[in-house]
Amino acid sequence: MPEGDTIYRTAATLRRALADAEVTAVETTVAQVRQLGPSRLVGQRVASVEPRGKHLLCWFAPSDLALHTHMMMSGSWHLYRPGQRWQKPRRMAKLVLSVPGWQAVCFSAPIVELLSRSQVEQHRSLATLGPDALDPDADLVEARRRLDQRQDTPVGDALLDQQVLAGVGNVYRCEVLFLHGVDPATPVGCLPGATRDALLATAVELLTSNVDVGSVVRSTTDGRVPGQRLHVYGRAGRACPRCGAAIRAARQGAHARLVYWCPGCQG
Repeated sequence: MPEGDTIYRTAATLRRALADAEVTAVETTVAQVRQLGPSRLVGQRVASVEPRGKHLLCWFAPSDLALHTHMMMSGSWHLYRPGQRWQKPRRMAKLVLSVPGWQAVCFSAPIVELLSRSQVEQHRSLATLGPDALDPDADLVEARRRLDQRQDTPVGDALLDQQVLAGVGNVYRCEVLFLHGVDPATPVGCLPGATRDALLATAVELLTSNVDVGSVVRSTTDGRVPGQRLHVYGRAGRACPRCGAAIRAARQGAHARLVYWCPGCQG
């Protein structure tokens, strides 16, 4: 699943092509968008492209409608010049937004919906998001308050909760917990306050450090392990770069996401 830094870069790329451009055509296979009449967007101006954690909102003026997409595990946005060959089959395109000189194609996203501003403000996912980790003014005091409300929740689950700190995904939760030597199964209430603050601050630091690069995660090792990008994520069975113990992996939480940790450093 794309994490906050990936969506941030996607929004920046789309913004460069679409911002202030007039919509010339909209094609979609999404029933909700078709029922609302996507042709209503033709002639509208793309007012902004806004990332919110793992969500992306494309706003139109003067209607003040928003195209909301969430990539989940399968979706992606591509930009093409008119006539350019697409990298994925057309049958996978959920929506095509055309402006002069560009086609923005949303492939395979499970969530594609057209919303009014009031619907965005009341949306069950968007309205409950925690502070955005990539917002320069991210309110980590509020994020800490929300984290503190989850005393009995394993911290590995709490860090993935978008209502705590929006944008943190599986890669970052694993790496943040490793950097601070915290077992992902530890209940939030068992962690000292300073550790809770440090986990949130490090998540923001890592996400921010990766927004300008083209890969999913540039590095979370800060050069401490030459040639290595990640400490534990995706490295089950391999030696921990810090203590040499075999890294473990297990399913955790309601969505059974794989969490990676070192039993030596995080035991």
